[in-house]
Amino acid sequence: MQNTRYARSGMVCSVDHLASAAGLTMLDRGGSAADAAIATNAVLAVTAPHMCGLGGDLFALVHDGASGDRAEGSVTALNASGRAGSGADPDRLRAEGHTVMPLRNDIRSAPVPGAVDGWLALHSRYGRLPMATVLAPAIDLAAHGFPVSPLLAPIASALAHHPDFADVSSPGQLMTRPGVARTLEAIASSGREGFYQGEFGQGLLELGAGEYVPDDLAKPMADWVEPLRVRAFGHDVWSMPPNSQGYLLLLSLGIVDGLDLPPTPEHALWAHLLGEAARVAGHDRLSLLHEHARDLVSEAEIARRRTMVDPTARLRVRGLTAEGDTTYLCAVDGDGMGVSLIQSNASGFGSLLIEPRTGINLHNRGIGFSLTPGHPAEYGPGRRPPHTLTPALITRQDGSLRSVVGTMGGDAQPQILLQVITRLLRHGQSPGQAISAPRWRLGTGGTGFDTWDSPDETVMELEEGAGWADGLSALGHPVAGMPYGTGFGHAHLIDVLPDGVLAGAADPRARIGAAIGR
Repeated sequence: MQNTRYARSGMVCSVDHLASAAGLTMLDRGGSAADAAIATNAVLAVTAPHMCGLGGDLFALVHDGASGDRAEGSVTALNASGRAGSGADPDRLRAEGHTVMPLRNDIRSAPVPGAVDGWLALHSRYGRLPMATVLAPAIDLAAHGFPVSPLLAPIASALAHHPDFADVSSPGQLMTRPGVARTLEAIASSGREGFYQGEFGQGLLELGAGEYVPDDLAKPMADWVEPLRVRAFGHDVWSMPPNSQGYLLLLSLGIVDGLDLPPTPEHALWAHLLGEAARVAGHDRLSLLHEHARDLVSEAEIARRRTMVDPTARLRVRGLTAEGDTTYLCAVDGDGMGVSLIQSNASGFGSLLIEPRTGINLHNRGIGFSLTPGHPAEYGPGRRPPHTLTPALITRQDGSLRSVVGTMGGDAQPQILLQVITRLLRHGQSPGQAISAPRWRLGTGGTGFDTWDSPDETVMELEEGAGWADGLSALGHPVAGMPYGTGFGHAHLIDVLPDGVLAGAADPRARIGAAIGR
């Protein structure tokens, strides 16, 4: 079991100890939680290209801490997800025989990356240190080398067609990424122009061959938006509005808050009730989720869906209504600011396409688009695709920060967070207990982004160590056992205790993750 770590005045959690250390360095230098989060993410963009990077998207929730006479603080949300280029043409894809967006090796599934705009927006509003200072650890690692992690080494061959990755084969091997170092230096000195109009931007236009035009890169990808919120277990839980699937987490929590849960999560009924809450929340996601969707979370809708949950049997959800990779990180500073940030390539290395000048691999978040004519999430110029990214932030009833929490996991992100948050708030578990406990997920055996294609065909996949199998089978669930850590996310959590002490845990499934503080 992963131990809970404690700190007095600042903490950072991420999947990589090198990244967490960079974030903590920013706190030691007087930086804010936002500075720490950007520094952490920048290092991950160098060391974990299989999870995130400059060629991906970003979402963040920020609690600004006590400020002046506002002892409670406030929550803001940042959507830095990219938009499809001006050349986006769904008819062309359909004419080629596509019924869904291409998963790999197709530039049309790579909207203009939004992560760098997200860093700059976050830094502009909440940063304290110069951007050059914040990016310095990542620049050093990219230019002078970093030890390849045991997560990256076995799969780096997927990008062996690029010189940066050609000879990567073993953990601990020193790897450099000179093009990424140059790009980070350009961002530090010239802001977004150094990225979107610089070496990377020019290379992206060339690689796109008409998918993008210069104006597509000139428009900032980051927007401050109104977060969604639901009251559950005596707290307010916050997540992102559409185009994020954050509403699924909030719907699920609202449903579960009104159910008669067993006293401990070890009971199969606990897994059944949470699993059914996730299914009735998400079964119609494909028809509901698009960037302009509104009013997806309300007390009336939560109550309506709660009535569908049967504590005695698995529900058939059809007809009720007409290996994914990401990285999550969080930081809290000594002034009570908390940042919950999630950044992703979508599926593993993303599209497997690399911008050739810089060696930055491109995401494939465009797989969230629909190719159904007239669908509100149809692929088209300037549109944002539906996103699986689901950061979360929890506040107490007085508005003060309680927790920042999130996970990787594709479609399963809301399911994983539902379990972690319920363990934390309903059952009083420590961060280490809540994060390390065995999990379930709704599995299909597919890409990890197809859960809701056939919600009645999903299987309750149970992580090794979970004791729910017999009870769930008796309730009508198809179940399958899975090894611990196989596709059940890398969740991280920082909890602010009543006396102000910080308690955090990085997911042991990440193996090299670290929750470190000061």
